[in-house]
Order: sequence, then C-alpha cells, then structure tokens
Amino acid sequence: MVESIVGCKWSLHVLAQIRNGVSRPGALVRSADGLTQKVLTERLNKMLRFGILEKESFPEVPPRVEYTFTHFGKKFLRLLDEIEQLQSDLDD
Repeated sequence: MVESIVGCKWSLHVLAQIRNGVSRPGALVRSADGLTQKVLTERLNKMLRFGILEKESFPEVPPRVEYTFTHFGKKFLRLLDEIEQLQSDLDD
C-alpha cells in the first residue's frame, strides 16, 4: 500500500491538495498541469480501497462529490510527514 501511494507523484499531490482543503474532483484536476481525470479517478479509487479517503456524495443537480481523510488516512499523513522530516534531516 505504501509503495503504491508514495511511489506515485499524483497520489502525493492529491493527498496534499485534499489536506489543504481541495476536496472536489474538478478542483483536484485543475490543481496540477498534466493530471487527467482518468488518473485522478484511479488514484482516488485506490486511496478509497486502502481506507485513506472516504467519499461523500451529495444528492444535488449537478451531483457533488467530496473526499475527506478517514481516521486511518490522518495517521497515514503523519507517517508521510515523518518521512518528509527524515529527508529534511538528511539534507541539513
């Protein structure tokens, strides 16, 4: 699971954007040049399967979907923060 998420630049980008409050698919696609709807959907589905994200659908027209972190997802983010800190310590 970790390799699947950490090994993909788009997964890390999506996680960072959701952490910063960007939770809707259209906004996530627009947040980076080169990120396609297909790749975004693939990444989101994988993170849903791993239990990192949860999806909330709103019964509106047009339909609205938002993604948020699960409890496990928040713990996973702390792990990524620790990895980033280790990298930073190496660079110092």
